[in-house]
Amino acid sequence: MDVFNAIRAQLSDVFGLESLLRVMASGDYRALLTVDGFAALLGPIIPLLLVFELLRGVILRRVRREDYQVPLLVMVLNRFIGSFLTIATVSFCIGLFQRFAPFQAGLTWYGLIYGYVAWELAHFVYHFFAHKVRLLWCLHATHHAPVAMNLSVNYAHIFLEAVYADFVRTSICILLGVSPPLLILIMVIDSFWGQFIHLGENVLPKGKLGVLHRILLTPSHHRVHHARNVLYMDTNFCNLLPIWDRLFGTYMDAREDVRIEYGITRPVKPFSVLDAYLGEFWLLGRDVWRAPGLRNKLLYLLMPPGWSHDGDHHTAKAAKAALLAQQASGAPAAPERQALPLAD
Repeated sequence: MDVFNAIRAQLSDVFGLESLLRVMASGDYRALLTVDGFAALLGPIIPLLLVFELLRGVILRRVRREDYQVPLLVMVLNRFIGSFLTIATVSFCIGLFQRFAPFQAGLTWYGLIYGYVAWELAHFVYHFFAHKVRLLWCLHATHHAPVAMNLSVNYAHIFLEAVYADFVRTSICILLGVSPPLLILIMVIDSFWGQFIHLGENVLPKGKLGVLHRILLTPSHHRVHHARNVLYMDTNFCNLLPIWDRLFGTYMDAREDVRIEYGITRPVKPFSVLDAYLGEFWLLGRDVWRAPGLRNKLLYLLMPPGWSHDGDHHTAKAAKAALLAQQASGAPAAPERQALPLAD
């Protein structure tokens, strides 16, 4: 019986049902109007959509083992390692930085607007540097390693990335005056939307959500972000409101003439959780070991993926510049699969 109870508890946790079941058991549905109640309502949606997406893919015969195996196994691994890190990091940052905030934006409609703009800035900063600093890319690359887009990709993260992401986003928001209750509400909304935009073509073939595509960051935008195509690299860093992508020139729509290829630019061993989880650390360690001098060793940690001490850079910026130069000259472009030896 204990075994069955343990399995039930795990399934309830995975599907985000525990909080909702507690509300239903109490009969006090007014609790759904609180931030925790709102989170309880949103919690089961993404896991249930994942099941629907997977079943529909099976029916349409569009599901491959490699599309789901690595993300779901990484999810299992992370559940054993990092379940408490987010709460600990967010609490630490609130306690450390709230005293320095010049004001406090609370739970009002205008506070929510201000707070979300601040949150998107914080998310942009975290996400931008996760692509532009190689050591941070090693933390983030696991999320980009899957070779298909579907809801299981939500679970493909190294557990340590949560510490980095939560520290940066919480610190910036608290310093900009986002109150802790407002921050928690924004994190609930953003967590839901951040998962939703990974919905795959089996459910949303175009992923543009109609007129919302002009206002919000949609699954179509996020598919562009996950592309390994040179043209699409380092774009759409925001999560819900693409304000800062438009401001900083990193916004991009999917193009009809460029078919998205998912994954990172180095070949990842099929079905290998270890390679998806730690492969970039291995390559970084190899480059640091071989680099001449302490300065070059440090630069390999801090410069973008693809940077080389000998000047033969294969960063996303260099690859994109080369591609645009080829297009301008009319010369045939090299295959994009060979554009970058390292991920970016």
